[in-house]
Amino acid sequence: MPGAALPAVLLPLLGLAAAAAADCPSSTWVQFQDSCYIFLQENIKVESIEDVRNQCTDHGADMISIHNEEENAFILDTLKKQWKSPDDILLGMFFDTDDQSFKWFDKSNMTFGKWTDEDEEEDLVDTCAFLHTTTGEWKKGNCEVSSVPGALCKAANNHILITALVIASTVILTVLGAIVWFLYKRNLHSGFTTVFSAAPQSPYNDDCVLVVAEENEHAVQFD
Repeated sequence: MPGAALPAVLLPLLGLAAAAAADCPSSTWVQFQDSCYIFLQENIKVESIEDVRNQCTDHGADMISIHNEEENAFILDTLKKQWKSPDDILLGMFFDTDDQSFKWFDKSNMTFGKWTDEDEEEDLVDTCAFLHTTTGEWKKGNCEVSSVPGALCKAANNHILITALVIASTVILTVLGAIVWFLYKRNLHSGFTTVFSAAPQSPYNDDCVLVVAEENEHAVQFD
């Protein structure tokens, strides 16, 4: 019965939403303060940095942004112990040529930096930033690379919750729509009548009404 199946569908979805609210989506994510992090450890063919960013946005996140020494140290420690990362990880920042400064893709403020060099005279067009996983320092490099060994992504807990709730809501609405359609079709085939089809009908069809009208007209003429 569809009605009996509905709770079985809703319970896992509600559980997913509750899990997202309480913690990160799964054990592949790591939590630090109010954010969740994941390292997508796969070789990514790169035509532009957007190819790397798309890997993160497909998981409801964005490329990594770092805002203090504690977060930088946490990422460095996790990369060494859990993610087994390569020597350099691409950071989620780009050089804005309009105001000649680096900015985070996730639009957060640039409140922290750990650059190995601060040379302001160099040409920074098409320059990306990399986290050195041995020292924890940041270094500038050319964005034009053919591939990267993975994408380091970050998402706020509330963003992951919203994504989970949107998915759950979509599935729930789809299931409810399917159930309503099923009940409608079943009742239609079983002779279900609506308030309109149950309304009293005239005992005469259109032809009978026309004959009666003609007879009444002749009777008036004879009178």
